[in-house]
Amino acid sequence: MLRIADFQLSSRLIVGTGKYPSYDTMRACHQESGTAMVTVALRRIDLSAPASQHILDYIDRQKIRLLPNTAGCYTAEDATATAMLGRELLDTNLVKLEVIGDPDTLFPDPEGTLEAARVLVQEGFTVLPYCSDDPVICRRLADIGCAAVMPLAAPIGSGLGIRNPYNLAIILEQATVPVILDAGVGTASDAALAMEMGVDGLLMNTAIAGARDPLKMARAMRLATRAGRDAYEAGRIDKKLYATASSPLHGLIGR
Repeated sequence: MLRIADFQLSSRLIVGTGKYPSYDTMRACHQESGTAMVTVALRRIDLSAPASQHILDYIDRQKIRLLPNTAGCYTAEDATATAMLGRELLDTNLVKLEVIGDPDTLFPDPEGTLEAARVLVQEGFTVLPYCSDDPVICRRLADIGCAAVMPLAAPIGSGLGIRNPYNLAIILEQATVPVILDAGVGTASDAALAMEMGVDGLLMNTAIAGARDPLKMARAMRLATRAGRDAYEAGRIDKKLYATASSPLHGLIGR
């Protein structure tokens, strides 16, 4: 179970809704991943689209909670306005806050993210901000009242995996809210490693939607997320330079 603010999710894996070859594939991947929450860009929702072309008609909202996001916003003002419209459109206070600072890397704008987060928290939103892997930014976002922090593992869609595990370790050590790793996961081993480090959840899109077989990758990510969390809770053995016999050395049968 992943608890964020006052709600619980049955899965620690959150997935996206973009880049799939079709809405039917997207829906099948959601089911295969076991996700209980998907994020959707508010600027991609076209209410005038016919049913067969409307993205919301392909999301099982009886089982899956919507997490609207402000993707495509480059200023705090645009992000807050988009979030306000999303609340009216989808009747939810949840928002994944994105304020982009650079169009090439899609790195978040720390100053704009903090500014928008302050406004949205005051307006009663449950804010989950996409941010850099900077422990100071994560701490300030939590202090503002964000319900979770979502540091990137690597640039969006890059598939590079965790580029800075040391920063992530500091973020986890200092965290007072759930830490959900967002962006950069490329394959199941990346997901398992992140969960083994102790992140509370993962958010991914391209790693599944862009795979050669999206359904198989969705299944792999579900299993890796669960395995990584189990390994974290179990506690790994200490690393040692020399061998340690796995069988007892006393009571050996003599020659």
